[in-house]
Amino acid sequence: MINQTIYVLETSNGPVHLTITPVNSLLANGDFYATGVFKLTDGVVGMGEIVFDENMGDWTYNGMDELTYEEAAEVADFIKKYRDPIGADPEQLQ
Repeated sequence: MINQTIYVLETSNGPVHLTITPVNSLLANGDFYATGVFKLTDGVVGMGEIVFDENMGDWTYNGMDELTYEEAAEVADFIKKYRDPIGADPEQLQ
């Protein structure tokens, strides 16, 4: 994932409109490196981060009870399956 995206998560308290923002690092040679860290926000409210291992297989959620394990697993699955649109530009996040 290069650019941020919105994911609507249905919870027992109603829908949550999560903005998922990938944390990408700019390398010295000008290339972007995907860190595997994804910040979650609901409007201006931080909802924690989902952090993947280097193979995007295992993940952890570090939010303070904002999401249940099942809800975080749904978001993590969405992130793993997400494909950026053609022409997505990581420099738009800078």
